[in-house]
Amino acid sequence: MIDPNTLYALRAREVARFVEANPKSKSCFDNSNGWFQRVPFHWMLDWPSPFPIVAASARGATLTSLDGQPFDDFCLGDTASMFGHSPPALAAALADQAGRGLSYMLPTTKGPELGDMLARMFGLPHWQVTTTASEANRAVIRWCRGLTGRRKILIFNGCYHGAVDDVFVDLRDGVAVNRPSLIGQVQDLLPTTVAIEFNDVAALETALRGGDIACVLAEPVMTNIGMVRDAPGYLETLRRLCSETGTLLVFDETHTISSGYGGHSNRYGPMPDIMVIGKSIGGGVPCAVYGFTSEISAHMEALNKARPAGHSGIGTTLSANALAITAMHAMLGQVITREAYDHMLAMADRLVLGLNKVIETHRLPWHVSHVGARVEFVCAPHPPGNGSEAREAMDHALESAVHLYLTNRGILLAPFHNMMLLSPVTQEAQIDRLLQALDSCVGELLE
Repeated sequence: MIDPNTLYALRAREVARFVEANPKSKSCFDNSNGWFQRVPFHWMLDWPSPFPIVAASARGATLTSLDGQPFDDFCLGDTASMFGHSPPALAAALADQAGRGLSYMLPTTKGPELGDMLARMFGLPHWQVTTTASEANRAVIRWCRGLTGRRKILIFNGCYHGAVDDVFVDLRDGVAVNRPSLIGQVQDLLPTTVAIEFNDVAALETALRGGDIACVLAEPVMTNIGMVRDAPGYLETLRRLCSETGTLLVFDETHTISSGYGGHSNRYGPMPDIMVIGKSIGGGVPCAVYGFTSEISAHMEALNKARPAGHSGIGTTLSANALAITAMHAMLGQVITREAYDHMLAMADRLVLGLNKVIETHRLPWHVSHVGARVEFVCAPHPPGNGSEAREAMDHALESAVHLYLTNRGILLAPFHNMMLLSPVTQEAQIDRLLQALDSCVGELLE
């Protein structure tokens, strides 16, 4: 057991060390009075440090702060830069496009080839582009309701699908509630959003057999509340029940694109009716896509023709802008390759082996979750089976102290929990430094 006093003392020391090591970042933060809470986006305060590091540059899997400190980056923009910061092919393509216009509201010559690239990589023949995965998920929910004539959607407790109001329902002690942390929510979501626990086959069958669910919106592996793996056979059961009940299956693979080439669906199965990909598809340029089957495409086309003229409620003028198309074309054509995944998965295996060795050496009641190029060490003995168990397993005080300790030694993890991503340019030496720092941290906590 880790003594609370030891934990408190270590964190206090690491806070002081952070402040001393980052004077320029602190000054930049202190003088950003024009921003609400001194940051241009309030999530930037979710890091466990007393103020955020100010980034000066990033290249490959290394980020350099305003104070000149290099960081081995395992956060990688929380997946946005999962394939490395500023890949040369992407940087060159963006520079070229910047001189020829950024947004036309017209297709470009790269569009047809990009559509074929998406179809080949992800196994679905038809695609649309949005500016964010949030926007893609909102569009997909609208399409699913329109196509099925059903109002309800089903989600899993603890999920995250971006800034989409429909998904902000939690289970608390088994009871569905509107998420209490949601600012400004005025609509009661409970009549149209059904929330159940991930991996609960009985609850899934009960919900879908009612015949009033338009779609199931899910990550094939939950990632936002920590990693929650699918139980053996669960996704296959989900696929079968959706098909039997006329419910559309939507996989949000914004994060699980890390599972392997073509995303989790293509590496492990099953295939959904609709797939959403965001963040990393443009290497950090804001864009997302959603793909669907030929059958869905035919129904969408018929629905579109049958509706009254006017705004569809789906899309924005920035969707599929020239910069986004160029970014995705460069990423899929030259960066997101099978060879890139080979390196990412090998590095993930190396990291998992090392993390398990640290845990075993110190006899810690922790475990490692791992799918593809996404790895997490969790300060709890057993992998959770659903969102409620994952929420209960979190030890925020311990996790934030470990996170800050690693930050002070040049290691960046994802700020929300101890999630790590491996990129095509992550090096063995970076993994070894992470493991050495974690081993040192644990050693101090157990003294």
